Amino acid sequence: MSLADHRSRHLDRIAEVRAGRRAEKVGYPIGIRETEVVRTAMVGAGLLRVTLGGKGTEGFEAHAPDEHVKLLFPDSDGTLRLPEPNGTMLRWAGSVLRSRQYTVRRYDPVSGEIDIDVALHDGGLASDWAREARPGAVMHLAGPPGGLIVPHSYDRYLLAGDITALPAIARRLEELPRSAKGWAFVEVPDASQEIELSAPEGVEVSWLHRDHRTAAADEAFVRAVTSVTVPEGERVYVWVAGEAGQIKPLRRWVRDELGLDRADHDITGYWKRGVADFDEDDH
Repeated sequence: MSLADHRSRHLDRIAEVRAGRRAEKVGYPIGIRETEVVRTAMVGAGLLRVTLGGKGTEGFEAHAPDEHVKLLFPDSDGTLRLPEPNGTMLRWAGSVLRSRQYTVRRYDPVSGEIDIDVALHDGGLASDWAREARPGAVMHLAGPPGGLIVPHSYDRYLLAGDITALPAIARRLEELPRSAKGWAFVEVPDASQEIELSAPEGVEVSWLHRDHRTAAADEAFVRAVTSVTVPEGERVYVWVAGEAGQIKPLRRWVRDELGLDRADHDITGYWKRGVADFDEDDH
């Protein structure tokens, strides 16, 4: 089957899921793209937006707010090793490839620009790269491998996460119907890292501030999220991402308290304290 046939099939499946009643992850053919930095700009005080462009972005696909790409970095000696094409997938050589996973914040098919919002922190591979990135610098990326397609038929939506989840939350709020209702909880260190969000009028946005990562702050985040009341008889979709340990109690909450089916929620550890290049799929 050709890539064009695969694309037609997954676009048809995306349309079916969007028109249905339950969320589903839909895969896309995965490619490797050579892009170049177009510009960088701060988004609030905590996110650095790197805009990628160039001929390598032609044919890029972006269909889901939480879809991701992997930024592919050279080894410390400057050698760039890339995954190998394998049909519509990629063959990865285990841990020898240096990569970091990031949400696709925006894709403009007209300009070919892809926005990646990087949460800044000291000593991070991608964070350090983003700070130093200049127009014309080359970045190879892989993906997206697909995305979570969430129908617009839910009565309410609950979105929650820390600053690493903010790009996905911001994009999902933009793409929800303007008639959507629900809640969004975003945890950032302080007010300087809040950003403007295009949320539907019926979605209540709450910013939570924490100066230090402590057990008490983790508990405050969980209390805020679990304080919502879903009206009886309404269907809710829950999406949560952030530090793996912090969000763990919310897995039990959606299962035991909300009683949600697996298709009605997605809770993902984007990172884990003390672990570089954490990938929840590997744990």
